[in-house]
Amino acid sequence: MTDLNLPILDLSQLDDGPEAAAAFRSALRDATHDVGFFYLTGTGVTPELEARLHRTARAFFDLPEADKLAIENVNSPHFRGYTRVGGERTQGQVDWREQIDIGPERDAVDDEDAPDFARLIGPNLWPDAQPELREVATEWQEHLAGVARKLLRAWALTLGAPESYFDEHFGEPATLLKIVRYPGSREPEPQQGVGAHKDAGVLTLLWVEPGKGGLQVQRDGTWVDAPSVPGAFVVNIGEMLEYATGGYLIATNHRVVSPRYPDDRISVPYFFNPALDSRLPLIELPAELAAQARGVTQDPTNPIHALYGENALKSRLRAHPDVAERWHADLLASRA
Repeated sequence: MTDLNLPILDLSQLDDGPEAAAAFRSALRDATHDVGFFYLTGTGVTPELEARLHRTARAFFDLPEADKLAIENVNSPHFRGYTRVGGERTQGQVDWREQIDIGPERDAVDDEDAPDFARLIGPNLWPDAQPELREVATEWQEHLAGVARKLLRAWALTLGAPESYFDEHFGEPATLLKIVRYPGSREPEPQQGVGAHKDAGVLTLLWVEPGKGGLQVQRDGTWVDAPSVPGAFVVNIGEMLEYATGGYLIATNHRVVSPRYPDDRISVPYFFNPALDSRLPLIELPAELAAQARGVTQDPTNPIHALYGENALKSRLRAHPDVAERWHADLLASRA
């Protein structure tokens, strides 16, 4: 296995004067043109907040099974709540992890004329046995939303667009926070924590339990390790940012390999995406960048949609077939 030297970028450079900010934007553009992944420090997330998140995640997964299953996502038409080990799939294969999915807190849409993707809008499921989970998850999401917006403004400038480009086209972000535990595997061969995939949206900020590995990124046909770095997030872009740049920026396949028993691993990805009804138009890149755009990588079995809600719905229906079959059988039949 080859180690991957992902670039490490410091977000605080954006506040250190014009030269430092320009250097950060250049490094950001290069990292996401060449790899699609990087480490990010200087986010303002305190060690105390990290520790609270870690402690709260551990406490949730230590709850009795009945308390976790009380908020199982099969009870949510909006794909929220707890997923037991083996309850999610990537590329049709079972992922070996348990998790809770948390999105924007909204009322369900009661309109038969609403688009299909409006079914993703609705309330979260929170565990009665652990009220502090909602508090720390909310604080974490609010902070990372600011980090994400700062990154998107830096991308806009370095791609030759107005700084407000993404703000103008995003609308109210369709975020998703997943708090995940990967149990250890006793199998002799590496097991699928999460199968190989590209993220369907725009931007992912991943917090990984310190000292833990398992994340791998595909480069030139080879899987390379991307271990945790103290005080840093792993950041990657999704298919919609590749789409918006005509392939100048690249969304990269990645996966998670299960830890070896008795070890396990906590991982908290935060997905920052446009409003479900938003379309990201193609950015008019400067000529020197446009000449390096590779075009969008299209999988005919998994098309990229300009409308984010279609991407999100497609992903959720595939990932959670039990939820889809219970609540959205009509959509499955119409898309068969």
